[in-house]
Amino acid sequence: MGLLTLVEDRPTPSAVYNWRVYMCAAIASFASCMIGYDSAFIGTTLALPSFTNEFGFAKMDPTHLALIKANIVSVYQAGAFFGSLMAYCSAYFLGRKKSLWVFGAVFIVGAGMMLGASAARGLGLIYGGRVLAGIGVGGASMIVPIYISEIAPPAVRGRLVGIYELGWQIGGLVGFWINYGISETFPSNHAQWLIPFAVQLIPAGLLFAGSFWIKESPRWLYSKGRREQALRNLCWIRNLPADDLYIVEEVTFIDAALEHQAASIGLGFWKPFKAVGRSRKVQWRFFLGGMLFLWQNGSGINAINYYSPTVFKSIGIQGTNTSFLTTGIFGVVKTALTIIWLLFLIDKLGRRKLLMGGAAGGSLCMWFIGAYIAITNPASHTKNTQLSGAGIAAIFFFYLWTAFYTPSWNGTPWVLNSEMFDSNTRSLGQASAACNNWFWNFIISRFTPQMFLTMGKSGCGVYFFFASMMIASIPFVYFLIKPVSRANKTVIAEVRALEEEFRHDADGAGLSVAKEKAMGHVENINEV
Repeated sequence: MGLLTLVEDRPTPSAVYNWRVYMCAAIASFASCMIGYDSAFIGTTLALPSFTNEFGFAKMDPTHLALIKANIVSVYQAGAFFGSLMAYCSAYFLGRKKSLWVFGAVFIVGAGMMLGASAARGLGLIYGGRVLAGIGVGGASMIVPIYISEIAPPAVRGRLVGIYELGWQIGGLVGFWINYGISETFPSNHAQWLIPFAVQLIPAGLLFAGSFWIKESPRWLYSKGRREQALRNLCWIRNLPADDLYIVEEVTFIDAALEHQAASIGLGFWKPFKAVGRSRKVQWRFFLGGMLFLWQNGSGINAINYYSPTVFKSIGIQGTNTSFLTTGIFGVVKTALTIIWLLFLIDKLGRRKLLMGGAAGGSLCMWFIGAYIAITNPASHTKNTQLSGAGIAAIFFFYLWTAFYTPSWNGTPWVLNSEMFDSNTRSLGQASAACNNWFWNFIISRFTPQMFLTMGKSGCGVYFFFASMMIASIPFVYFLIKPVSRANKTVIAEVRALEEEFRHDADGAGLSVAKEKAMGHVENINEV
């Protein structure tokens, strides 16, 4: 079973799998293109000669320069952390659609500010712009997975969430290659380094414009008592009339879920917090979900994403364009393996095996790279542009590390977080996942330059640190993440049994659109 496998919880009309639901998911996923692009382009942009010359990086001592680079990168993650917190509020009060509009607009303002930076104005506009852009992507990273899961038919929910992850990788792929392309084709001047900053506006603009077109989540509208609009949106997304049994069932299931939530914890803004406060089991799930992102960032991925020129220089890659090319190949490998993970591995091998296998293999690769750097100190050989046999092996192990990390720790923590919370705490759980992701992302991006300056010869200790973190994650996963290999089949069987009972008793129970009409909820819906 993989991304292309349809596992239906009930008989589903073919009209449900229509272009509208895919288009809504694709538009929302432009947010992930924004996130992926930024994580990839900023490191190589900071290494562009046109950028370093304009802001006088060559005149700064290494310690001060490391601080400047760390601040430019990490203020974005700090903004994203607070953006993901804000998103929980906006998702509740404004809904999913308006929240995407707001956070898209905030990102555009931030990206526009960065374009005003220059030698005369200094880096202040880049700092301020990256904070706002971070707030935008932080909020979107919380909203989009919830929105997609709420509009998606169950059989294609994994496929539509996969579009979000794929958008992240496509954005990253563009970001990894863009500076190699412009350094080869554009003169080294002020306009050159503005191009990668300006490209951010493309996915942000598409998200902003598209957010006016997409439909609000029917489930959110039902939770706010806006039943007529909710049913209208649901019929449009499913491409079915209001009197179709599939629609009647879905409305009934949404109502049942909301009634259960009202009876168990309540429907207010603070109710999920109270549910967390009084349940040890729920608290434990929040802890596990957050720790997964500690281990994910502890693997070293964001040190590589944000500071790839520094990473490749430590291995012995000389020359700006050569470093950019090596970074671009890293992006290709990462994207290709993400597609394999989505299509096959996540359901074939299971979550725990992927995480433990990826951590074990990735750790061995990091140990080898660190040992090679400690023994040979390749970054000091600035006159020798040819890699030795050991250097070529180190590059091989770097790409092998990518092959271990990408289909394991890259997306699996997000999948586990989406699965471990029930409907009562899912929104708060998604906000917690996003906050934890950006918090640990900030820690790594803020201190990586200083780590390379202080942890061993040419930063070899950085690789030993990440190798140790990956080893430490294995017992965490083995003992604390429980196997659920049969859970999906069990849940599907239970849902199908309930659905058959529903259809058998529908007439007798009075669950019909006629009843809804009598209550005044579906007037003129069939005209949509």
